[in-house]
Amino acid sequence: MLDFVILNALFFIYVNLDTVDKLWIGEGRAASLQMVANMAFAIAQFFFSNVVHDRKSTSDLVLKQVSSLTGMFVVVMYLLTWFLARHEGVQPPRFMFHVWFAFVLYAFILLSRNLESLFLRKYHRSGRNLRHVVFIGSDSALSPIYDYLNDPSMGYDIMGYYSDDEITGDAKGLEKKGSLNDFKAIMDKGIEEGAIDEVYCALPVAEKDIIRRVMAFCNHNVIHFYYVPPFTKLLGPSFSQERVGETTVFTNYDEPLLQPTNQLIKRTFDIVVSLFVLLCLLPFIPIIAAIIYIQSPGPIFFKQLRTGLSGRSFYCYKFRSMHVNKDADLVQATEHDPRKFPFGNFMRKANIDELPQFFNVLKGDMSIVGPRPHMLHHTEVYRQLIDKYMVRHFVKPGITGWAQVTGYRGETKELWQMEGRVKRDIWYIENWSIWLDLRICWKTAMQVFVHDKNAY
Repeated sequence: MLDFVILNALFFIYVNLDTVDKLWIGEGRAASLQMVANMAFAIAQFFFSNVVHDRKSTSDLVLKQVSSLTGMFVVVMYLLTWFLARHEGVQPPRFMFHVWFAFVLYAFILLSRNLESLFLRKYHRSGRNLRHVVFIGSDSALSPIYDYLNDPSMGYDIMGYYSDDEITGDAKGLEKKGSLNDFKAIMDKGIEEGAIDEVYCALPVAEKDIIRRVMAFCNHNVIHFYYVPPFTKLLGPSFSQERVGETTVFTNYDEPLLQPTNQLIKRTFDIVVSLFVLLCLLPFIPIIAAIIYIQSPGPIFFKQLRTGLSGRSFYCYKFRSMHVNKDADLVQATEHDPRKFPFGNFMRKANIDELPQFFNVLKGDMSIVGPRPHMLHHTEVYRQLIDKYMVRHFVKPGITGWAQVTGYRGETKELWQMEGRVKRDIWYIENWSIWLDLRICWKTAMQVFVHDKNAY
């Protein structure tokens, strides 16, 4: 309802402003245009409705929803006004009107979403509109759920857990309310309406009888039941289920980029952005080449075999930032590396040396965003030292990546640094979205102006 209030208020302001495009307004078609705007908005709302009220929604999800909502609105509105204009034999409003209107609408709806979210969080913190939660079992798989729901602004009242054993994992503050027999007694006695809203059960599958009893109890008392498989610790927090015929199986990695639609979106983004960057780069290549040659005679471009998709090697291109040396394929660059020349050092700090890799993106060897490709020597070393190291090669390597914009860029002096990089690379693979790629690109662009201390 608030979205429609914002839409019509902005339309009223537009009608009464001395704007450029007054074609439809001047001919008395304001009412028709307003009706079309509301129809287009209703269609967009059907597909991308508000998600702020969902306690488990995130700020990224809200941003994605608002962007999709206004994006679909501008397209549908343009099509509807075009058909209406053709029917009446007049020129439709200019497309820039729709873009301008959608941009303003986007800003106001995003503001309203943030205000709504702030209000709901304060409302929950005051102790109102709470959902009462009980945990059953002692498996460590319950710990991350508890940590997530324990934020007072989420609106959950964690009542405690029932188990014969102490809960494992880091669940500080989670109170043990009793044993399984104590919870059986509660089920036998019955509870008041609304006393429990959600139950998270992490009992072993061998305890199927009590699990079924808890499920029946929840069904009878209108309580939402969630089963947390104890093997989440074995497979990891990102495991997902798939169907093989009539059987449900579980995999330890959820890979959004296995879906053809997501592959098409990412590849289209890569091609469009790479062409744009390379066209902009062309006039500067002779200047960069001249400076490199003056400071360090030799080839302008540096190519090196690196590990790519599925562990296959490819030639990765860069502007040469070091003097020609025999250790280029074996030794990482260090902070005060004598092999670097002054302009090369500047290029490395500002990410300029990576720009030729957009050719790799067009060729299909790389993506704009993904795990950074490593030298073949490092691949052979770290695959023996880090258990999940090769998982990062499930997707194409990138010019930039999640690890690089979260503090794991540059030299890896200690093993824990590479382990941290691999962990973030795997997180990216499991959580890919085009919005995450855009976020990483923005953070990388900012490093041109605010140099990363680890960039050398």
